[in-house]
Amino acid sequence: MEAQLRELLPFLRDKNPQVRQIALSNLVVQTPKDAPHRKIFFSSSSSGGLKKNDDNDVIRDLKLLCRDQLAVAHDAFRALVNLSDSPMLVSSLSEPSFLSFLVSYIINPQSILADLASMLLSNLTASSAACSTVLSMKVPIIVNPRFPNGFYATQSRSGTCAAPVPYPSGDEVQVAALPLLLDAFVQGAELINESEDLSKRSRKGNLHFMASVFANLTSSSAGRLFFFTPQTKNLFKPKSTSESGTDSDLEYPLAKIISFTEHKDLIRRGGVVSTIKNCAFHVRGHRAMLNPEEVLTTVPPSKVEAPGIGILPYLLLPLAGPEEFDLEDQDLLPPSLQLLPPTKTREPDSTLRLTHVETLLLLCHTRWGREYLRRKGQGVYEIVRAAHEVESVEKVGVVFISEHMERLVQLIKGDEPPLSQALPEEEEYDITEGLGDGDEGSKSLINGIDYSKMFDINPLFMGLPSGVGSVNAQGQRQDGIGSGIGANKVEEEEEEDGPVIEALGADSNRKDEDEDDDDDDKIVEV
Repeated sequence: MEAQLRELLPFLRDKNPQVRQIALSNLVVQTPKDAPHRKIFFSSSSSGGLKKNDDNDVIRDLKLLCRDQLAVAHDAFRALVNLSDSPMLVSSLSEPSFLSFLVSYIINPQSILADLASMLLSNLTASSAACSTVLSMKVPIIVNPRFPNGFYATQSRSGTCAAPVPYPSGDEVQVAALPLLLDAFVQGAELINESEDLSKRSRKGNLHFMASVFANLTSSSAGRLFFFTPQTKNLFKPKSTSESGTDSDLEYPLAKIISFTEHKDLIRRGGVVSTIKNCAFHVRGHRAMLNPEEVLTTVPPSKVEAPGIGILPYLLLPLAGPEEFDLEDQDLLPPSLQLLPPTKTREPDSTLRLTHVETLLLLCHTRWGREYLRRKGQGVYEIVRAAHEVESVEKVGVVFISEHMERLVQLIKGDEPPLSQALPEEEEYDITEGLGDGDEGSKSLINGIDYSKMFDINPLFMGLPSGVGSVNAQGQRQDGIGSGIGANKVEEEEEEDGPVIEALGADSNRKDEDEDDDDDDKIVEV
């Protein structure tokens, strides 16, 4: 069987598109990880031995076939998505020219297979090499207002993304890829009916998997810095200036995606939640994250002001359920969390619920952040208390969500140490430099980054339970909690140690709707 499959490899370069299609349709079934003859894609078509990635004729052919006609390109993308989990192929698939094609193809609204391309880019950015390339990448475009997105990405031209007629006039300009990818991701969410005829859509793909690309990119300091660097809301619109003399069109890129924490698609929702958590490692950005839009904020060392992101309601809403609060507590909640309908449900995925709580913990790292959550972070305690009452005592990896909730309440309701014992704000910033930069194995849709050191070096955290949720190089959470403790035991111990969440009583018999949380961490296969 293997010999017969090898005989099909040369036909991937046949001049007849039907021959290419038949050959590829028989080969693509061998690309998943558990396929019996997968090794044929890791060796030369002319010899049986393994060759260097750059010399792999099969992968080179598959990359070219991504530009072919629809049926062929579809199977070529599928094959590369499945094969991109192999470290042997990372170098070849992360070639700048191929990544430039992928990015150009994704940002073009007319690309029929943009979702498969975004899946492939998601898998590739699990490696630091591809992340570095994408972060610094510029793609050639022709700016033209007659296009819905204001430009044409010239390298997107392919059998599934035809060049416009007439071809746009003007010179090519090199533009940073990341802002264009972010805008395309936001536009993809505007697809109201995904079952609608492709020809009637303004953008052919929903690009949900771009969320995991952003999660991978923010595993590095450079990626997080992008989301805290003010950008113009419309890259191709002339700048306007407010009465105060500031640029009224500036916004933090992170502000564009926070609304998706409640999106119905798990991939988009999960990737955005992970991106937000990763950005919270950039402690200098906490003021920008927490301050509302009407407050102009800078992220040091930059002196450029932009409206605050106002992220708190978007972290709390997924943790909120249909509970009715007392009028006194109701008034403490942000407007978007008041009078929620009885049909309101909490985030069903336990890993994402844990990630939201971890993000709130990260925002407590500085004294300013903790005081903000006490004074202006209305509803944090009330929402977390209600969520804790129904939270299962089941572990996520080796972590109890309820324990993290209790830790969060201790930080919010507890007393601050005297100012004489507190770290200066700049020292709080400096000691976190480099934390959160994940290894290649930890970059995934719900990537876990080791941030336990952030709590080990802050005196306020010394007396709190260990096990913040660090993750090893394989993306597995490290055991730091010790033996599990039930809700009753927690209640007894916390009465002596400090503030507790009222009405403890997690139902240990309740099962999470998503039994297998680890599936989100895997490379995608199609």
